[in-house]
Amino acid sequence: MKIIVVVCIVLALFISMWLASFSVKKYGAGKSVSPYRLKYIARTIHIVLIFLYSAILITYLSLEYSQIWVFLSSIFAVLGVALFAQWSILSNITASLIIFFGFPYRVGDHIEIVDKEADISGIIEEISLFHVLIKRGDELISYPNSLILQKPVVKKTEFNKSI
Repeated sequence: MKIIVVVCIVLALFISMWLASFSVKKYGAGKSVSPYRLKYIARTIHIVLIFLYSAILITYLSLEYSQIWVFLSSIFAVLGVALFAQWSILSNITASLIIFFGFPYRVGDHIEIVDKEADISGIIEEISLFHVLIKRGDELISYPNSLILQKPVVKKTEFNKSI
C-alpha cells in the first residue's frame, strides 16, 4: 500500500511540474517574454515543487526526525554560508521572479534608470535570471535585477523623446 501512495506522490509531482511549466509558458506568451527567461522561471518553480513534494514524502514515510534533521541541518548550513557569501545572487533571483510577474517593461522598450551617479538608458535587449541587458548605441549594459527594482525606471515613449 505504501508503494502505491509513494508512486501517487511522485506522479503528482510530475503533473504539478508539467502544469507549472504550462502555466508559465502561457502567462509568458501573453506578456511576450523570451523563451530563455521562461525556462529559468519554470526551473525555479520546479525546484520549489521538488522541495515541497519531498517534504510530503518524508512526512508520509514517517522517517525518524533525528535522521532528517541531521541531513537537513547539514544542507542548510552549507547553503546558508554559500548564500550569505553571495547574497546578491539570491536577491537577483528573487528580483527576477518579481520582474517576471510584475515588471511593466518588456524587451524592446526604451527605458531610463534614474541614477544620479550614471546615465543608464537604452533599449531592453534581454531580461535574464540575474540581470537586465540594456543596449545603448553600440554598448551593452548589464544591470542587476535587484537594483532595477530599487531605482525609479522611466519608460521613454516617442512623446518623451521629442521633449
